[in-house]
Amino acid sequence: MRRSGLNPDELTIAAIIDAVSGPGSKVLVLQIHTLAIRLGLSLSAYTGSALLRGYTSLRDLRGLERVFKEILLKDVVSWNVLIMGYMKLGFVEDGERAFAEMPERNIMSQRNVFSWTVMINGYVQCREFKVALLLFREMVESWSNRPSHYTFSSVLKACAASSSLLMGRQVHSMISKRGMACDVVLSTSLIDMYAKSGDITAASGVFKSMPVKNTASWNSMIGGFARHGLGVEALEEFERMVQCGYKPDQVTFINLLSACAHAGLVEEGEKQFMLMGRFGITAEKEHYACMVDLLARAGQLDKAERLIKGMPFEPDFVIWGALLGACGLHSCLELGEVAAKGISRLRREHPAAYDVLCRVHGEKGDWTSVMELRRLMRKTKAKKQDASSWIE
Repeated sequence: MRRSGLNPDELTIAAIIDAVSGPGSKVLVLQIHTLAIRLGLSLSAYTGSALLRGYTSLRDLRGLERVFKEILLKDVVSWNVLIMGYMKLGFVEDGERAFAEMPERNIMSQRNVFSWTVMINGYVQCREFKVALLLFREMVESWSNRPSHYTFSSVLKACAASSSLLMGRQVHSMISKRGMACDVVLSTSLIDMYAKSGDITAASGVFKSMPVKNTASWNSMIGGFARHGLGVEALEEFERMVQCGYKPDQVTFINLLSACAHAGLVEEGEKQFMLMGRFGITAEKEHYACMVDLLARAGQLDKAERLIKGMPFEPDFVIWGALLGACGLHSCLELGEVAAKGISRLRREHPAAYDVLCRVHGEKGDWTSVMELRRLMRKTKAKKQDASSWIE
């Protein structure tokens, strides 16, 4: 295009930036930015918004802020992209400041539904679930900003992550009262929220009412059954999924294996693990971790150990942790020490290893070893993990 003597316009610059943006394209983004400056296009809101997205993809905070300052007339899109950039990069306070500075009423840049949704979703990504729900409440009280499907989906994620069943029910009621049609994404968010908040019956009700489903919705339902220890129901749902012509993915089998582990269905779990290849799915560490948990919980510790030794990759913290927890449950000291050493190699002085070994030694009456482990904990400043629970 340039060789033909034609100069790119705003649309061209924006399209090129969106096409090349990514962690490994820093030089390209900088070159395009330089070209935009030479052509006098960098000061427009349209080109500026594209450059903001580009610098966000590079995780370049200084570049992001510099481009925003250069934009002469900032519209609602440029403000929203700036806020989204801050939240994606983890600069929550800067995102809050930009949101507060964004004009409430202005022809060019007044806050809109997307602005609120970006902030709410940003808080969810940063695991500030309570703040996300408080901001949603503030949004609802503002009559000029009615939540969209994307807003509700982000809020339901916050409810699910914080087990806020009451708030989740209120959001579901709000969706129904507004006559908003629940698409696959929103319905799946509702299933996930109800399942993670303890109401598996409501989750099942939403799932059954869906006229159209996808793999993600099936996964949410199977995962919900797994979380509630309903292994048989999870397996039955999987059978229906396959019969309806939906192809399972890696997440499907993680949920299935987890369901078998929580329900003690060893034979079924082994069957599903072997079935993965039939669907063209290669077992990853998460699947092996579920299998180790399944076998170890059932007391088949030797079989779990053989599985770990036969894995095509090194075991991670989750796999060793599953074995260690089962060793504590079945008072297997020898294998527990192997698992504890595996954890220590990955996360030095992790308190879980000391805790389980102390318990196993104590059950065997070896108080000398218990005292030695306690001494090591004090020396390395490894603190016992506190238990916690959530009550809404």
